[in-house]
Amino acid sequence: MSPVYEIRVAEDPADREACFAVRKEVFVAEQGVDEDIEYDAYDAVAVHVLAVREDGVPLGTGRLLHGAAAAGKTNGDIGVGSLGRLAVTRAARGLGVGAALVRAIEDAARARGLTAVDLHAQTHALGFYQRLGYEAYGPEFPDAGIPHRAMRRVL
Repeated sequence: MSPVYEIRVAEDPADREACFAVRKEVFVAEQGVDEDIEYDAYDAVAVHVLAVREDGVPLGTGRLLHGAAAAGKTNGDIGVGSLGRLAVTRAARGLGVGAALVRAIEDAARARGLTAVDLHAQTHALGFYQRLGYEAYGPEFPDAGIPHRAMRRVL
């Protein structure tokens, strides 16, 4: 039986710290992303979502940038949100946590009147996002030394 988990907006400081801890585990420790670039000024204005197991263990996170904060990642279109920093702990992979986080971020985007969500996917994850309705566009590019592609889903 798979563990029960909930997805929620990380509104209190403890939830936000749990989001950052998951990102550190996945991006910094596993993927070798420099910690100095993992956290940025957008963290203060983003909507963060958190997946938490029923016993309180954090399983995954992601964030939504919107408005002016997203414009640099959406070709200046402030009607489009930017999904980013999606991370699921190794122990929780394959349980549907990533897809649930993406859907929660899309719900947050809809609630803010956004018409689409863009993201920069690591190329190994293109299939995951395509199964969720995202379409790749533009050339491959490096981000933190990892190959990425831009993707978009109209809401």
